[in-house]
Amino acid sequence: MFRSFALASLMAISGCMVANGQAATPTAPQVQQIEGIVAVVNDDPISFTDVRQRARLLLLSLGGQTPTPEQIQRFTTQALEQLIDEKLQLQEAAEYEVEISESEISSSIARLAQQSGITRDALVQSLIQAGVNPVSLEEQTRADIAWRRIMGGLYGSRIRISDNQITEQIKRLQADAQKKQYLLSEIFLFAPSETDSAQALLAANSILEQLRAGAQFQVAAQRFSSAPTAATGGDMGWIVLDDFDDARKTTLEGLTEPGLTNPIVVEDGVYILNLRAVRDPSEKTTLVDVTRITVGDGSEAALKAAVEEISECSEIEDVVDADSNLRSVALQDLNIDDLGPEGKFMVESTDVGQATDIFAQSGTLAVMYVCDRKDNVEAIPNRDQVEDRLYTQQLGMISERSLRNLRREATIIRRQ
Repeated sequence: MFRSFALASLMAISGCMVANGQAATPTAPQVQQIEGIVAVVNDDPISFTDVRQRARLLLLSLGGQTPTPEQIQRFTTQALEQLIDEKLQLQEAAEYEVEISESEISSSIARLAQQSGITRDALVQSLIQAGVNPVSLEEQTRADIAWRRIMGGLYGSRIRISDNQITEQIKRLQADAQKKQYLLSEIFLFAPSETDSAQALLAANSILEQLRAGAQFQVAAQRFSSAPTAATGGDMGWIVLDDFDDARKTTLEGLTEPGLTNPIVVEDGVYILNLRAVRDPSEKTTLVDVTRITVGDGSEAALKAAVEEISECSEIEDVVDADSNLRSVALQDLNIDDLGPEGKFMVESTDVGQATDIFAQSGTLAVMYVCDRKDNVEAIPNRDQVEDRLYTQQLGMISERSLRNLRREATIIRRQ
């Protein structure tokens, strides 16, 4: 499974500390005594200290104040399972002689920090001030990079999406368009046994509590979910109830408005669903082609200068290529509903060929150029989008299956 570490919520921690008068000067992490071993994975130990550090890191990624010991205790099971997966991933990396350098880890963390508008050192300091040894994040990053490299190397080039597969998927989507559709995100806590299910239910209720207090669903999905959608923040896209054959279907049928569901217990785990929107079969949508431009240093003046140079979409590439501080991403046939309420309003308020107002984007500033708009069309992805989605789904399922096979074949001794 691919896990992506989202830092936006974590960055609020250092702000809370400064506001609360805590020291902001760098301090070295205290040496923590390893109190004992909680699990052994193919002879590699996991200590109680490792588990508590990871549980704290998981909670911090949801945002808010420094977690209490009681909150940390609720997440120790999820922390342990994540550490077991990482041990297996790193052992597999050693088997294939995949080496991840310290510079790669440092660069990856620096890029993540930059997305929130801070430096790597500031991120590390935030972790230390919150009582988390940065080694926990570094080891998680090492495992994530290694596993992605293994999966991409072993299977990435072997996955072939045929024209027939794309056509059949489009036919299914066209049929689904005639039914009531639900725009969903998911968090799935894998729980293969009855004991695991009880613990997963406790954790799910704790996660739900954090979400209702303002934590970002996307961040929580990236940090906790065992579903392949974790890599995209739990986004499932538009689905119909026929896609489900368990308690999720019953739960969704009972919802009267968008929002979070209570934890849903199924055969092999627990779900939390986020219903973002509902549309009737008769509804049409608007598809847009947009190009988002971001400025690397967060300078509003620099972004405004670029916008003044661009009078139409055909000029975007030349302007961006001439300035290393600018980045652009083109998105075609994007369902306007997928932009969220604020993004949808901005795009609807902007003429074709023009730029939206400047807005905050992942720790920097951005604008979107509306390059095309198609109104009153069925919300069916184009062939390229379907192919990309099928490829991602297949690689995600292969990754999940590979990790579960490693678990099944491993010698895992829990000493709880």
